[in-house]
Amino acid sequence: MPNIKHAIVFQPPLDVTLILFYLKIMNMKHAAKSIRAFIGAKNFGESRQFYKDLGFEESPIFKNMSYFRVSDKLGFYLQDAYVEDWINNTMIFLEVDDVDRYWKELQNLALYLRYKNVKLTPIREENWGKECFMHDPSGILWHFGEFYDMK
Repeated sequence: MPNIKHAIVFQPPLDVTLILFYLKIMNMKHAAKSIRAFIGAKNFGESRQFYKDLGFEESPIFKNMSYFRVSDKLGFYLQDAYVEDWINNTMIFLEVDDVDRYWKELQNLALYLRYKNVKLTPIREENWGKECFMHDPSGILWHFGEFYDMK
């Protein structure tokens, strides 16, 4: 018999699919392997080059989509799609081991000189840690942050 932790009342007619789905999700035991955002680009070619210049490794998937690898388990999909409201409200947080070093590396890359809309915002300290910011050529806001050890 399944281990049911919550009571649910099904009204007639009983939907067997719904009951089976409910029982299945109550016992889900899985280990997530990664999470990958899909982001858009105003100018796909320019954004592809920008992310390569930033040091991410590109794996083209289709002519209008690439996967950019940050590390073995971290990455995102860049697609040739631009919806202004979507792009202007997209933020990605990348946790780094040393935000001070990362900030210096971002400055040394000088991507803001090569790409018109790229903006850097210096490190800001918060109660949880510190972070710096960068807008990509399309307007995606990247947060590069480091959490304080709260042990």
